[in-house]
Amino acid sequence: HGDRSGATDPGLLCGLGLRADGQPVAYVAQCGTPTRPAGYRAAARTIRLADRLGVPVLTLVDTPGAANDAEAERAGAGAAIADTFAAIAAARVPVTTLVIGEGGSGGALALAAPENTHVTVDSYFSVIAPEPAAAILKRPPSETGATADQLRLRPQDLVKLGFALSIVG
Repeated sequence: HGDRSGATDPGLLCGLGLRADGQPVAYVAQCGTPTRPAGYRAAARTIRLADRLGVPVLTLVDTPGAANDAEAERAGAGAAIADTFAAIAAARVPVTTLVIGEGGSGGALALAAPENTHVTVDSYFSVIAPEPAAAILKRPPSETGATADQLRLRPQDLVKLGFALSIVG
């Protein structure tokens, strides 16, 4: 339970379960909120446990990004995200990712399986959301749609660019 450092993130669920065919699977699921450092630590721990047990991992991505407040920084957000990237990269078991909603920033990328990411029809996946990207570029809010087009973050763009294998649903 939690990250073994005394914290939990209610916006990220991790565990072990069974697939419909009875085979074991580990899961890490974001719940649509900014993921806190404790969530990333729990995710990395779950992925490493699954790897030791020889159990495949399913990650479900749905977050606007990592929590970026002062408390998250004090709790080691950067290191926790990096550790999650490392856990997925080192896993010898299959890791499959399904982006089911927002896939924003490094907070989403940390849970993405290289070469085995799929997206739903109404999801997006990007290093930055269109709104902050437009603001950084000093564009008015009315140009957010054009910024989204330039980011090429929609499911069909992601498949065409090779960042996702398929569109599900």
